[in-house]
Amino acid sequence: MISFLLILLSSLFFTGIVIRTKSITAGRKGPGIMQPMKDILRLFRKSSVYSETTSIIFRIAPSIYFVSVIMAIMVVPFGQYSGIISFEGDFVFFAYVLALGKFFNIISALDTGSSFEGMGASREALFSMLVEPAFFLLMGSLSLLTGHTSFHEIFMDFHLHSYITYAIGIMATFVLVMICMVENSRMPVDDPKTHLELTMVHEVMILDNSGFDLGLIMHAVNLKFVMYGALIANLYIGNLPIYYTIPIFLTIQLLFAIAVGILESFTARYRMSHNAQFIFTLSSVSLLIFFGALLFLGRMN
Repeated sequence: MISFLLILLSSLFFTGIVIRTKSITAGRKGPGIMQPMKDILRLFRKSSVYSETTSIIFRIAPSIYFVSVIMAIMVVPFGQYSGIISFEGDFVFFAYVLALGKFFNIISALDTGSSFEGMGASREALFSMLVEPAFFLLMGSLSLLTGHTSFHEIFMDFHLHSYITYAIGIMATFVLVMICMVENSRMPVDDPKTHLELTMVHEVMILDNSGFDLGLIMHAVNLKFVMYGALIANLYIGNLPIYYTIPIFLTIQLLFAIAVGILESFTARYRMSHNAQFIFTLSSVSLLIFFGALLFLGRMN
């Protein structure tokens, strides 16, 4: 429950910190930290408009997408405290409940009958498919290293006490950050501010969403950012007392938001043909983590 509440709280500020960081790096004043959340609240007060060509799928997809993110957050632990939902192999549930939400997001874009949105849906499906091996290689390696298959037990038993474990922790952080950027269609895979028809991914998928539905989708993105930040924080929290873990958690979320802002400020979006190569490199880094786990366990000669 503590993790769930902290993620909800941090999601109110995360995107605002990202935008504020980008404004500072560009030498602009920029909006306030709470402005993105104010925009979402304004959308929540508006009704949604639906095309006559869409079916019930388009109407329910934003709610299912949002609920899938909430369900995934319930699995995320916090130091000594397990998530609201915790069981052996829960990281598989975490991955596929997010996939369920992504699936409905994709078919809702196809439901509009727009070839433009179909193009974005196709790219989103491809990127999600390519990033999945990196996540499972990472979690499988940590599971092999700790001997457990649930998030809570994996993070509780993962200790940074040698050069190999420090290397694994750093590479795992990099992989989770990049998975988060890919899953949220951010730099260097996609630019949320672009309106170039040939390069849009996530933004083109939600062109027909409006009002309350659009607010759900936008806030789900905020929650997903903080959710992956919580997984990164769990790598370093361990079994410390709660009066240490909460400041560490909030500090890591702040650093994560600043890192995203800096990354988006100084990184150019890759050409569409290079995105698949970039995502495959994440699987390669996860494979290095797997070999590091084998090396630590003495299973490599």
